[in-house]
Amino acid sequence: MAAKPPRRVRIHLVAAARPNFMKVGPLYHALCAEPWAEARLIHTGQHYDASLSGVFFRDFDLPPPHRNLGVGSGSHAEQTGRVMMAYEALLGEERPAVTVVVGDVNSTLACSLAAAKLGVPVAHLEAGLRSFDRTMPEEINRVVTDAVADILWTPSPDADANLAREGVDAAKVVRVGNIMIDTLERLRPRIDAVRPEQAFGLSRGGFGLVTLHRPSNVDDPERLAGICAALSRLSARLPLLFPLHPRTRARLEAFGLMGRLTSLPSLVLAEPLPYIAFMGALFASRFALTDSGGLQEETTYLGIPCLTLRPNTERPITVSEGTNRLVTPQTLEEEAHAALDRPLGKRAPELWDGRTASRVVASLRRFVAGNGV
Repeated sequence: MAAKPPRRVRIHLVAAARPNFMKVGPLYHALCAEPWAEARLIHTGQHYDASLSGVFFRDFDLPPPHRNLGVGSGSHAEQTGRVMMAYEALLGEERPAVTVVVGDVNSTLACSLAAAKLGVPVAHLEAGLRSFDRTMPEEINRVVTDAVADILWTPSPDADANLAREGVDAAKVVRVGNIMIDTLERLRPRIDAVRPEQAFGLSRGGFGLVTLHRPSNVDDPERLAGICAALSRLSARLPLLFPLHPRTRARLEAFGLMGRLTSLPSLVLAEPLPYIAFMGALFASRFALTDSGGLQEETTYLGIPCLTLRPNTERPITVSEGTNRLVTPQTLEEEAHAALDRPLGKRAPELWDGRTASRVVASLRRFVAGNGV
């Protein structure tokens, strides 16, 4: 009688928004190569627009999600609550050995709480990051997720220090590096093959890339008007490519600012770009202006000057070791000119090497073996 094949360990990989797909992708592919693991993609539906979610499954060579919880939009409380209820119901149907959550979106917190309350171990990829600004919903999500997680995979020493300061058991903390770099390196041949700047009439190394979406920047009419004025003046020196997040486009139109930007010959407004095209534009850019978290890391790794339009960052290593600088609407022009005149040198932090997924898989295997799963 033939021996039964060994039982595979079910792992839930929770994805909800664009950055989640970038982090889940390398881990999904790495787990699929492991005979002991059964990786299942759980899409909460937090980003339900195809331009912000569906395209990323194609970009990252991911199959359709095994389950889509379909929660859609809503307030923070509504969205968090709906994800908790939907994921709790799913856990009643199929119980994984580990629920892996990534980043700091509402779904990260919601699935962590639902799993923890049912006794399902939680692993947090990108743990320990702190902006120390509790007015940011993402900071609340990060802190609470780390408080209930059983495995905390950190990207950098500052994250380790944050968790130690909060009293997290050091045995739960594993520094694995930055998995976003895994995605970048895995897809680099495809990124190198595209020239998205040409479609916008721009030259390689001859433009700045702008991406803004945070409510703190785009929801206040006066602040957004100040940013637009600064972009207008800055574009007189260097053309700018500005892919518009749906939220940003809506605010520009609502506040009567869209006409000011469309009238500028050296400021190119575009629809949101898929990952491959966006990274191709980043590779070709002279500098980036952003309020995104992930772009601070990618520019540091690539040695591209980055101006982050925020008063703080949960990724301080991109400032202390990388090319990132925090700016305000009042200082972004001066800092942009400085970046153009005196670019900072590249120094990628330790373990930002494209092999984070393999370290995560090794940690997962040790955990499930230690738990007798």
